[in-house]
Amino acid sequence: MKRLLFLASLLFALMAGAYAAAPKPDMVFIIADDLGWADVGFHGGNALTPHLDRLKGEGIELTQHYVAPVCSPTRTVLMTGRCWSRFGVTTPTNTRALPWDTVTLPRALKSAGYDTCLTGKWHLGSKPEEGPNHFGFDHSYGSLAGGVSPWNHRYKQGPFSITWHRDEKLIDEAGHVTDLIASEAVKWIESRDQAPFFLYAPFTAVHLPVKEPAEWLARVPAGITGDVARHYAASVMHLDAAVGRIITALEKKGRRENTIIVFTSDNGGSTTENNDLKYPDDHCPSGKLTGNNLPLRGQKASVYEGGTRVPTLLSWPTKLKPGSFPGVAQITDWMPTLCTLADAQPNQDLQWDGINLWPQLSGTEPVKPRAIYTVGPSFNARAVRDGDWKLIVSVTEAKSEATELYDLATDPNETTDLAAKLPDKVTTLRARMDELSKTDRDAVAKD
Repeated sequence: MKRLLFLASLLFALMAGAYAAAPKPDMVFIIADDLGWADVGFHGGNALTPHLDRLKGEGIELTQHYVAPVCSPTRTVLMTGRCWSRFGVTTPTNTRALPWDTVTLPRALKSAGYDTCLTGKWHLGSKPEEGPNHFGFDHSYGSLAGGVSPWNHRYKQGPFSITWHRDEKLIDEAGHVTDLIASEAVKWIESRDQAPFFLYAPFTAVHLPVKEPAEWLARVPAGITGDVARHYAASVMHLDAAVGRIITALEKKGRRENTIIVFTSDNGGSTTENNDLKYPDDHCPSGKLTGNNLPLRGQKASVYEGGTRVPTLLSWPTKLKPGSFPGVAQITDWMPTLCTLADAQPNQDLQWDGINLWPQLSGTEPVKPRAIYTVGPSFNARAVRDGDWKLIVSVTEAKSEATELYDLATDPNETTDLAAKLPDKVTTLRARMDELSKTDRDAVAKD
């Protein structure tokens, strides 16, 4: 009996030790730029996205995942877990978005022993002295400002046009922007040691202006016609291949099984002019972009579904079974979720607006209804979704308010405005919106 008890206690000790020594998950967060709901293959897009399709097949699709209507606000939220309106960041911004002492996602993860890297687009402060290394990233590379021309890597003409950098030192490199961002990500993964890591890869694809290499244009299906349309499809396919390169690097490093991968877009797709000469001329094709958000209403810069509901995938092979998550999720949720999974416990209240989604994603808790708050560029519109009901309040040209109400359970594409028919519901949701908006501008970077 004593021998059995000894063996049992030894087995328990070994199991406990194995549990305690279980490695923390590596994390890779990939953001596409202006990728529309229907631009991807798994939503019926006309461009082939085999790597993303595979990621979906092996992971979870978050079918109701929301972001801000434009880029810098979404990036502000990912870094903080708090609504972009708190920081007064509602448009693309070259000024510093965050107070210096902000506990960002990479800072929180570093406190839990993580190495951190950003390769791609920052756009939360376009001066080198306001770049990613000042907010928790060990290594950074790409555009300090916003989207850049694909070959000359220049942002819009002006003081931030020269923006390509490595660790906040401006550099000049040859190559297509999608290849450069992916190559830096792969190189960084290959250089990792035993420490867990957080890799943030915000690509500039498919943001204007698009101009793809001949090899990618040659792969575009023949049925896609028109110069910009073919370059746009090639950009989507090129982005997909870049995601594949990152996954392959994780596999070769032997770290794929314990790596959380999130793929999403910063906002909905766009149909604006591609060859925007506010950017230094990179000889890009002229014509409208072909971003596709159908069947959703609206596009980039809109608080309608097409501007804020984006294709989103989550994969963690050792922990998640393939499927879909039908609940409401928002970009605010990723910092609370990832910090929980990394055991990064803040020693202060970070005033997160998001929630830890892991219990719902993993199935240990049922999907729960919730309210999320959305603010449009320059506060020109606000929206609140509570359960399946969505209220939109926008500012008209006459500076009055226009109110719209939609039942997303029966009308996910926002075709029938019910505001006039259901005034009590409007009143209830307006009160909820007013409550959520009380924190607007409470964390503006003034320091």
